[in-house]
Amino acid sequence: MTRKERVIKALRHEQTSIIPYFTEFTEQAKENMIHYFGNEHFESNWGLHLHYTQYWGWPTELPDRPGYFRDDFKAVWNRSGADKDIGVIDHPIIEDLEDYTYEFPGIDEQRLRKEYEELIATKEDKFTMAGFGFCMFERSWSLMGMENVLINMITNPDELEVLYDRICDYNLKLIDIALEYEIDGVYFGDDWGQQKGLIMGPSHWRRFIKPRMKRMYERVKSKGKFVMQHSCGDIQEIFEDLIEIGLDCYQTFQPEIYHLEMIKEKYGKDLTFWGGISTQQLLPYATPQEVKKETERIMKIMGQNGGYIAAPTHAVPFDVPPENIKAMMEVFLNQDKMKCITSKACDMQ
Repeated sequence: MTRKERVIKALRHEQTSIIPYFTEFTEQAKENMIHYFGNEHFESNWGLHLHYTQYWGWPTELPDRPGYFRDDFKAVWNRSGADKDIGVIDHPIIEDLEDYTYEFPGIDEQRLRKEYEELIATKEDKFTMAGFGFCMFERSWSLMGMENVLINMITNPDELEVLYDRICDYNLKLIDIALEYEIDGVYFGDDWGQQKGLIMGPSHWRRFIKPRMKRMYERVKSKGKFVMQHSCGDIQEIFEDLIEIGLDCYQTFQPEIYHLEMIKEKYGKDLTFWGGISTQQLLPYATPQEVKKETERIMKIMGQNGGYIAAPTHAVPFDVPPENIKAMMEVFLNQDKMKCITSKACDMQ
């Protein structure tokens, strides 16, 4: 069975003896891993199941401001602090939704296609996706500032809806290009949750975000591809909405937030979950043996009847000891030697 076939079985809620798995790293964490293994290609024999590239604006460092990056949308990101991967917005571009002249950038189609050509050329037998980060709520606050977006949901909702329609229309052009290539799915990144509940609350999410996500999901589904959605935080109050508009797989799935057994029982027939191995508590602070034990426990719960991709809950941050990643990977790589990581017979493929 290929890795792609195994992921598709998971997405279709079919049991396999080996649960598909994946991990990725922030830049600082990757440097730590390279130093630990003494090999910049340390992941090459891990058999990771997913393969994707993600567009969210191609930030380029400003020559006169070290640590500051400007993306295609003219947003400036300050990475001079602890966060070297994304950063924080330096200043809003749109300050008044009732009086602004902002124009979305032209699409660098040549560069985008080059990335997809490289993606396809290197996919091997993996499940392959085109990713779009900052796809809706995050794009709005990267242009306006989060506080201004939340205020305008109440004070200028009609004007904000116009902006969200513009964001969605722009994204659909990008999606159409991606769908020309031999990918298996599309991955959307947009953080809606906090440690408890949605940042904007469910009613505002349903008005401003849901209809535009529905349009994008439908475009992907029209080509027979799977839809994957990333959101940090607690978004369980909109799981039914996401199922309704066609979501196949939810990532990030944080055990600090979700009751694993309950969520698996309630939504496991409709949603595949990707994540579950905590980058917030387990991986940074546990011993390697504790990591192994907890990874096995989570996989046994979430892997029943398919519907699970085992992975850290986020790109691994710099504070995770490499020894703990090694311990987690040992579980992923030795599933066939366990007595059984799922309750079904382990001679299945």
